[in-house]
Amino acid sequence: MSAKRSYVLERRQRVEVSQERAFGVFSDALNLEPLTPPWLHFRLLTPGPIEMGAGTLLDYRLRIRGFPVRWTTRIESWEPPHRFRDIQLRGPYSLWEHTHTFEPDGDDAAVMGDTVRYELPFGPLGRLAHATFVKRDLERIFAFRQTKLAELLTADQSS
Repeated sequence: MSAKRSYVLERRQRVEVSQERAFGVFSDALNLEPLTPPWLHFRLLTPGPIEMGAGTLLDYRLRIRGFPVRWTTRIESWEPPHRFRDIQLRGPYSLWEHTHTFEPDGDDAAVMGDTVRYELPFGPLGRLAHATFVKRDLERIFAFRQTKLAELLTADQSS
């Protein structure tokens, strides 16, 4: 019997807004939808208003490669404006731990970091799926999010 294989996805992005403003984008659960690629058909199901903090549960649905998925995450830690961590309670992964970090970078800029530790179910089939498409899909999702986040923050500053 083989142990599950853990994977780690890490991203860093510099944004031209304060650490507090960058964290603030993630303090509003309604920003999840525009930060998620349209091909995932993401819909937040948790009724509003949503008070983000340790213990907050978020329910949503999406489609992964055409298959409908219900996903529930819980905010495990909430430390504004420095970091927060969410974990999957229900969804496609055996393990999903996503740590978001926010660091000041000068007076009006911040560096945002994402570290996702995840595991897939189904042993060797999960490892094959990771090598075949899961890793690439996650790279595309986070690349989309980086682009949309920059657009969202730029639009917010000009209004």
